[in-house]
Amino acid sequence: MPNPTISSHSIPESPSAIETSESFSDLLSQYEKSHAHKGKKEDGGKQLEGTVIAITADSVILDIGFKSEGILPLSAFESAGETVKPGINLLVSVKGRNPEGYYELTRAKVERPRDWSALEKAFAEKATIVGTVTGVIKGGLSVDVGVRAFMPASRSGARDAAEMEKMVEQEILCRIIKLDVGDEDVVVDRRAVAEEEERSTKERRYSEMKEGDTMSGTVRNLTDYGAFVDLGGVDALLHVSDIAWNRINKAADVLSVGQQVEVKVLKVATDTDTQTNKEKRRISVGMKQLLPHPWDAVPGKYIVGERVRGTVTRVAEFGAFVELEPGIEGLIHVSEMSWGKKLRSASTLVKPGEIVDAVILGVNIGERRMSLGLKQALGDPWADAAQKFAAGSVIEGPVVSITKFGAFVQLAEGVEGMIHISDLSAEKRINHPQEVLKLGQLVKAQVLAVDTEKRQMRLGIKQLVPSGLDEYIAEHKEGDVVTGRMLEVSEGCARVELGEGIQADCRIDVASPAATERDARAESNSLSSNPNSKLDLSSLGSMLQARWKGGAAAGAPKPEAIRSGQIHKFRITKLDTAAKKIELELA
Repeated sequence: MPNPTISSHSIPESPSAIETSESFSDLLSQYEKSHAHKGKKEDGGKQLEGTVIAITADSVILDIGFKSEGILPLSAFESAGETVKPGINLLVSVKGRNPEGYYELTRAKVERPRDWSALEKAFAEKATIVGTVTGVIKGGLSVDVGVRAFMPASRSGARDAAEMEKMVEQEILCRIIKLDVGDEDVVVDRRAVAEEEERSTKERRYSEMKEGDTMSGTVRNLTDYGAFVDLGGVDALLHVSDIAWNRINKAADVLSVGQQVEVKVLKVATDTDTQTNKEKRRISVGMKQLLPHPWDAVPGKYIVGERVRGTVTRVAEFGAFVELEPGIEGLIHVSEMSWGKKLRSASTLVKPGEIVDAVILGVNIGERRMSLGLKQALGDPWADAAQKFAAGSVIEGPVVSITKFGAFVQLAEGVEGMIHISDLSAEKRINHPQEVLKLGQLVKAQVLAVDTEKRQMRLGIKQLVPSGLDEYIAEHKEGDVVTGRMLEVSEGCARVELGEGIQADCRIDVASPAATERDARAESNSLSSNPNSKLDLSSLGSMLQARWKGGAAAGAPKPEAIRSGQIHKFRITKLDTAAKKIELELA
């Protein structure tokens, strides 16, 4: 620091002294201020000539002779159909600085008022003028527009005090909204100019867009139903269903604010707000539309009857949706989930996120639909039911349903058998199955018949209760001679009662006395009915004698004919325990 007793002008400082007494940052600051002032002086509020030095995805960067470069939106050239490339010169005006330190430029000619008459003209014409923010004051900002002007904070376009501080020493575009020459009172508005420019940009962008265009954008905001994408000044809605071919719950799962995305314009629409009667522009875009549709590869890849594996994505009462690969889903209807259970809702069996095996039941390429079966992947339980539950075998299972004609018993998953009301009891008459059975009751029954084609099985409970016939069969064997009474006699067979409730079938030979007597009676009737025929009693006697079983000797007593009510001895020829059947012959 110089000696206070010596004038600073008496001893000139050398260059080395300047370098040692001032830091580099101070020199840089002085240079920037002097350079910026020089640029403003040379500019004088008029247009500058800038040189294009670089082109980015959305901006054109120019050298305007200031320390920092200037920047123009690339869309300004695209909308006018102009081609821009590095090295060309453009006339521009400075309208402010952005947060990155670049000068924001405009190709429009914007003047800086020099006197009160210029201000009055600008106020009358509502023209846009250039001003420089000189400081933050109570309620707003102080702006130099040739004279000192006031800009309310609400009209600055800044969102908070921090943004207002950043505007100090920046050139801005504004409009005079109040002018009192006598009181030297000037009020300016920056927000109105910015809003008009934004509307102009949006209108231009809207006019440029058409359905089917592919554009680059920036994710500006995320919601549960999608994302809003900035397409160079206008917002478009990217619905969550249009982000990817596979199902996405929330846009935030795959996107982030500030992310650059490529989208396809799906729809550009104009709606009228019924309350404000203003037009609203709506743009919807999609990302998945830029990718091949997964269903294009489905033909030949997924075959009916093929076993597949996927993840349950959604569950409804009528079924569950299963994703086989991104963009490929199939529906398992609730009726195709279980062979046995009657499901009211698919949620009782499967949950979202669960991995399941299924069988493809149908594929509709045109409608992009696929039907799947869950129970088919487990195998058809009726395929081997006839072998697993053979007729005559005894099974055990719970009663799953009861009707007025019988009850259904579950033998296995998907296999049920029906016990008819007539097969419930052999001792008493049952009017309704609920008299002896209840739901969930575990019962034993005998398999009476199996029809795999109709998926039906007949069961019986009374067949398991020992009866007099069962005891009789157990106490005898084939070849035993027993006594019985003829109940019914018909040609070739008879029904014989061996005891109370025990009946058997007996085969009668055609040469038996009953048959012989019947034949003789028939011939006698035939002769007597013919008056011209001569009755030959000796021939008739010979015939009857020849037909006696065993050949009775001449003069022996004539055997008694077999008829109902007779008691005879019989020989057991067959005992069928399963069918509960006895066959006899005359002993």
